[in-house]
Amino acid sequence: MKVSKVLMVSAEVEPFAKTGGLGDVVGALPQALNKIGLDCRVIMPLYSQIDEKYRSKMTYLGYIYVDLKWRHQYCGIYMLKKDDVYYYFIDNEFYYHHETMYDQMDTEKFAFLDMAAFHVTKFIKFKPDIIHIHDWHTGPIAALLNDYFCFDPFFKNTKSVYTIHNIAYQGIADKSFVLDLLPLNEAKYQNSNVINFMALGIQYAYKVNTVSPTYAKEILTDSYGEGMQYLLRDEKAKVVGILNGINYELYNPQVDKYIDFKYSKRDIFVGKKANKEALLTQLGFNQNDFDKPLIGVVSRLASQKGMDLLLNIIDRLLDQNVNIVLLGSGNKQLEDSFASVSNRRNNCFKAILKFDNRLAHKIYASCDMFLMPSAFEPCGLAQLICLKYGTVPIVRSCGGLKDSIVSYNKYNNVGNGFSFDNYNSEDFYNTIMYAISLYKDKKIWHRIIQNGLKDDFSWTISANEYKKLYESI
Repeated sequence: MKVSKVLMVSAEVEPFAKTGGLGDVVGALPQALNKIGLDCRVIMPLYSQIDEKYRSKMTYLGYIYVDLKWRHQYCGIYMLKKDDVYYYFIDNEFYYHHETMYDQMDTEKFAFLDMAAFHVTKFIKFKPDIIHIHDWHTGPIAALLNDYFCFDPFFKNTKSVYTIHNIAYQGIADKSFVLDLLPLNEAKYQNSNVINFMALGIQYAYKVNTVSPTYAKEILTDSYGEGMQYLLRDEKAKVVGILNGINYELYNPQVDKYIDFKYSKRDIFVGKKANKEALLTQLGFNQNDFDKPLIGVVSRLASQKGMDLLLNIIDRLLDQNVNIVLLGSGNKQLEDSFASVSNRRNNCFKAILKFDNRLAHKIYASCDMFLMPSAFEPCGLAQLICLKYGTVPIVRSCGGLKDSIVSYNKYNNVGNGFSFDNYNSEDFYNTIMYAISLYKDKKIWHRIIQNGLKDDFSWTISANEYKKLYESI
């Protein structure tokens, strides 16, 4: 099937509105697809959180009404062209003018997005070959295309692709409420009291993909499937994995506006040393500690991210003559625990319990090592960024971490980081200690960094894989 037009529908798109990796992907992938010759456009909600600098540049195209069964809802349509991508914003203050992007109205607000996507597509006269939908919020689009809009000649040749970014969040809602919103085939849901939005995407999309090849295999298992493994095993013939890329225009130490000293491959060790000294000074570390290994963590503070493993070993680790900087927020108990360690051991551990994008960039550029001991990780972004900045990742071998980080082998000099398999504190600690032992040999350490710099995780590679996926339908 030759594909030229792709419509993406997502709850989050960077830089307009995002809370995690979903926004990063849908912010970057359309640009990459357009650069290889496709016409990819994006539909998303017009949240009140979207910055005025983007709102002021939007063009008002008009309005339509979208029916959620008996609800006759206003739908304003705004358009913004940015980086050669057309973005269409769905305006409805009842659904999207809230204090937060996610709240108790999620089921209805995203059901509205799913229905509106079809009507907006017709309004702008963009007839897609592929509707590419993302995560639980847009799963019903696949079912609506299969059972309802397939009778509309406008969508006669349109197929759907569904991307799972994190299978832990599925959008489970009361069946009667969902059927009171969307024109789904009620006969198909007689044996359940709930409707799972993600399950609709998996069951009805022509292709299903995850954001790394290993995660595509993991979610078929009882350990990682989060209850979806049975459906996924039934549908496994259409499940594939495509590793996310990163935007090298945004994450590149040569042009990074957030770091103190820009640097390239040629002067990477001088540049990293200068950034390290600047960060240590900024955060109040001892001026005599510049030669110690600096270990970074930028993460949501949650068990999924392996932060409990780090907490279990952090005092032992700090006894090994290292400095650690942690940036992140999340679970209150973990926040309090890391704050306590930071107070006790403030000379060698700093916990900054918030999200700070500028500081995150500085940590990527300054640290010698970076920790990602995730319990599960669909893809991961930070490890890819670290490779570009010459910071060596230490990861648990799962999901996208397994697909991108090869543990260094000193006998053949292959590897761009360090990894461990079993989810336990001892293996994590021993892996860090092995990395610290090799850090003392600058020749080996420089080789590991150079190995990582050779890797290419640009979105162009991922975009070509998505194009192949579209055309395989």
